[in-house]
Amino acid sequence: MKAVMIILDQAHYDIIVDKLDRLSIRGFTSWKEVYGKGSKNGIPHYGSHAWPSVNNAILTVVTDDKVEGLLAYLRELDNESANLGLRAFVWNIEAGM
Repeated sequence: MKAVMIILDQAHYDIIVDKLDRLSIRGFTSWKEVYGKGSKNGIPHYGSHAWPSVNNAILTVVTDDKVEGLLAYLRELDNESANLGLRAFVWNIEAGM
């Protein structure tokens, strides 16, 4: 099992949740209004007057075979609108209940 943490501009939220469903990834947890700034060349997402955009975050735990399909989709989406900012991080899950 793998955990996939997706940090996304709020504009991507609905299409990513829809894609999770189409990839048969049922379970996830999301957080709205996540603030931060990308480590490469992303603009700040602070929800302020000067930097009004905000991020969301989605955490899902999936079987190993679903990871690459999800990451490939996210890479494609990021390439289509790189200025919005989209990142995904994967780590191993050792146990669950």
